[in-house]
Amino acid sequence: MSTTPFTLERTYQAPVKKVWEAITDKEKMKQWYFDLSEFRTEVGFEFSFAGQGSTGEKYTHLCKILEVINRKKISYSWTYKDHQGYSVVTFELFEVSDKETRLKLTHAGIETFAGSGDFARTSFEAGWTELIGKSLKNFLEKE
Repeated sequence: MSTTPFTLERTYQAPVKKVWEAITDKEKMKQWYFDLSEFRTEVGFEFSFAGQGSTGEKYTHLCKILEVINRKKISYSWTYKDHQGYSVVTFELFEVSDKETRLKLTHAGIETFAGSGDFARTSFEAGWTELIGKSLKNFLEKE
């Protein structure tokens, strides 16, 4: 079982401000990420959202903001109601140019979950690759 955090980097044709808003504004997040009833970039703020597993299982994600550096970095815990495990998701933004931003996503602690099915590392990798590599890219670069 790998304890190495999962990382994924993508570069978008969008300025840092636009990418930051996409990962921190709940109305924008609904369009590519998850439907959050509330989200604030305040350390200690807790939020939750519903998710669905590969065969229709329902999961409640429980998260708490751990670190915020405006337009540069946001980290939050990532756990599940009624399931063991604790992980941390971090989004880091790097300005490539005034119209281009590199995003680095790190998900550490995946190995603390059950490790099979929806909680397998490969499942997290596939989910993040879809969200960051396709959904967010499409959201940011549409027009």
